[in-house]
This record gives sequence, C-alpha cells and structure tokens, in this order.
Amino acid sequence: MTLLIPELATAFMLTFARVGTLVMLMPGIGEQLISPRARLGLAILLALVLFPLTRTLLPSGGPPASVIAVLIGEVAVGLVLGLATRMVVAALQTAGNIVAQQLGLAFAMTVDPAMGGQQAAVGNFLSLLGLTLIFAFDLHHLAIAAIRDSYAFLPPTGIPGTGDAAALAIKAVGRGFALAVQLAAPFIAFGILFNLGVGVLSRLMPQLQVFFLAMPATILIGMAVLLAVVGTMMGVFVSALGDFMRELGGR
Repeated sequence: MTLLIPELATAFMLTFARVGTLVMLMPGIGEQLISPRARLGLAILLALVLFPLTRTLLPSGGPPASVIAVLIGEVAVGLVLGLATRMVVAALQTAGNIVAQQLGLAFAMTVDPAMGGQQAAVGNFLSLLGLTLIFAFDLHHLAIAAIRDSYAFLPPTGIPGTGDAAALAIKAVGRGFALAVQLAAPFIAFGILFNLGVGVLSRLMPQLQVFFLAMPATILIGMAVLLAVVGTMMGVFVSALGDFMRELGGR
C-alpha cells in the first residue's frame, strides 16, 4: 500500500493542476471578490470528485522529466481554457464601455468589484448582472461539466500544441468582441441617429445651444433604451456563453 502512495499523489497533483487553474479563472467563481481560500477549497473538492475519472488517463509514474512535462501541460491547458472563457465573459465589460461612450457616461468610473480597477459604471453593472445570471441559469454547472469533458479532447499527454492554443485564443477573442458589438448594437444605432439629428438641428438653428440640449437628452433617452433592452442583452449573453462552454466541453 505504501508503494502506491507516491503514484496516487502524483496523479492527484496532475488532476489538481488543471482543475485548480480552471477554477481560479471560472466565471462567477474565479472573481476577485471570492475568497482565495474558498476557491482553493472548491478546486480541491472538484479534483477529488474528478480524480477517479482522470486517474486512468494520468501517468502515475515514470521519469521525473515526463511527469513535470505533463504537469506544465496541465497548467497550460487550464490557463488556455480558462482565459478563453474569460475573454467571452469580458464582452459584457466591452459592451458596457461602448454603451457608456454612446450615452456620454464614459467619465462615470467606479471600482470593478469583480476584477478590480476603474471601469465604466455601465460596464460594471452589466458585468455584475451577467455574473448573477451565470448562477441563476446554472452555467457554473455547465462549466464544471466542461472541465470534466476537457479530458476527452485534451488528454494529459504533455505540453499542448501552441497552434491549437493560439487558434482557440483567437476564436475566443473574436467571439467576445463580436458578442460585445452585438450587445451594444442598439446603442450604436441610437448614437448614430441621435448625433445625426443633433447635427441637422444645429444647422437649422445655429443660435440653439445644442450641447446643453443634447447631453441631458442623450442620457435620458439612452437610459430608457437600456431599460428596454437589458433583458434581451443578457439573454443573448447567457445563450452565447452557454454555447461556448458546450464547445469547450466538446458537446
């Protein structure tokens, strides 16, 4: 029995390398406002749950160099998958910045409680609303299932190919930016039409103080538009994030 302890410890360490990295970057759980001890405890718990499934796939012995290579590969896989998901989730903050620019609220900065730093208040609102919906729609369960399924299409055989990682990163960045533009599309259209109307009005009535009229009207109408479309925006975000997680899980 004592001879099996180092092999079991090695296999568990390799399991924890991927699972722990993914948990630290998982949307809704890997936020800065979550205690690091809570995230570490969840990572250990998930590693224990998945260990019977991954033990047969992991090398439990062999030269130290091969075990270290697999360990580095598992951390790299966790980083690639976790950061790819983060890039899609960041679409909410990007969309919020676009909305703030169109409404003239880009100067209204608040502390981002999820990731830290100063961000637009509208972006922080959308990000916190998105994190809430992740738990409300059980997307965190889908993320845990994606961690389990990742062993099927990314087996622990060593350091993954840089080409595949780069392709996944480019795909995630492209999807995140496209999703951000899609979420902010009503406000982009509103900004174009409103500024065009203000420009025509300033030409027709040069003596009118357009700036003092346009600024409050932009904020008032823009907030009304946000109130009308925020439900649709978040529905599109939840659907897109769920589809991306299913793709990561190979479903």
